[in-house]
Amino acid sequence: MSRMVGTISRGIRAPIIRQGDDLVKIVADSILDASKEDGFSIRDRDVIAMTESIVARAQGNYASVDDIACDVKAKFGGETVGVILPILSRNRFSICLRGIAKGAKKIVLMLSYPSDEVGNHLISLDMLDEKGVNPYTDVLSLEKYRELFGYTKHPFTGMDYVEYYGNLIRESGAECEIIFANDPRAILNYTKNVLNCDIHTRFRTKRLLLKAGAEKVFGMDEILSESVNGSGYNENYGLLGSNKSTEDVIKLFPRECQKLVDDIQALIFEKTGKKVEVMVYGDGAFKDPVGKIWELADPVVSPAYTKGLEGTPNELKLKYLADNEFANLSGDELKKAINQKIQEKDADLVGNMISEGTTPRRLTDLIGSLCDLTSGSGDKGTPIVFIQGYFDNYTTD
Repeated sequence: MSRMVGTISRGIRAPIIRQGDDLVKIVADSILDASKEDGFSIRDRDVIAMTESIVARAQGNYASVDDIACDVKAKFGGETVGVILPILSRNRFSICLRGIAKGAKKIVLMLSYPSDEVGNHLISLDMLDEKGVNPYTDVLSLEKYRELFGYTKHPFTGMDYVEYYGNLIRESGAECEIIFANDPRAILNYTKNVLNCDIHTRFRTKRLLLKAGAEKVFGMDEILSESVNGSGYNENYGLLGSNKSTEDVIKLFPRECQKLVDDIQALIFEKTGKKVEVMVYGDGAFKDPVGKIWELADPVVSPAYTKGLEGTPNELKLKYLADNEFANLSGDELKKAINQKIQEKDADLVGNMISEGTTPRRLTDLIGSLCDLTSGSGDKGTPIVFIQGYFDNYTTD
């Protein structure tokens, strides 16, 4: 073990990306320029990652409130729509809600409680306990919700999302009724036409609704799944993964990203002779212990990545080896024994006690989370992340 440094994650600055920019060249040049300036060498199996935002910007994958309204009206007929289980977000959902409301006569908005799908809380579990409310069975009207819980605000944003979403709907020209429930089938007492806005549970929600007698059910992934009047779109995810761009425009999740990552990999190999891995990433998949937010408001962490990022880690737990199999060893003798164990490990350690406690998640989810934490979401100006040593282990020189 001669190398003393393991994994390094660097945020790489890049120009502000505009529609039509050559992202393959920009990403490759940014990495190569950074390596010269900062004095690091590019190695095989380094990872280059770029935010989904700059990919969508380069693609020009945008849509307006009116585009959303047009698609919603075409699918639901412009009458009453039950909009259920949305996340609480000014950035992620507010513009979408304006478009949905413009495409309907009335919106019955069903909010999950005490929190949304990704952990933004309307109220606390303690408040539910205090009031004797069962979130699994109880359906609350807006009046009952206010009577029980008052006008609570999100601890981080200071927003009363119930009031905020209600006002957005009415300002967009639709009538508004708000209820609170966690069983998606509760909406069917109000309307048989449903837009389910949940992200990671959307397929189950749709199945339950159709089985229970819903007439028209579409998910957010089916709104703008194709272009409307020349708008952007995403054939796989529709509005899921979209972000606010302006007060009237959203940036959609990027599409057709596989060629991009493959071309960047090829260009870096052409320039350096090194085979790096490349991925596009959005939200990481981790939970904040204070705010309880799970973060992953995108449908996936990574919509595209090169083949070397497929799979999950296959690692031994060093402290398990040190405390058990090699408990009687120390110093150089312990290092030698652990090195040999790593070199001889099975290609698949699933179910083996020796790997217990290692992270059983996909590589793209782990690396994407690292990238999201590295780049941040504010003014760092580093939409490209360069990771070295991620695939190293204790034996790597």
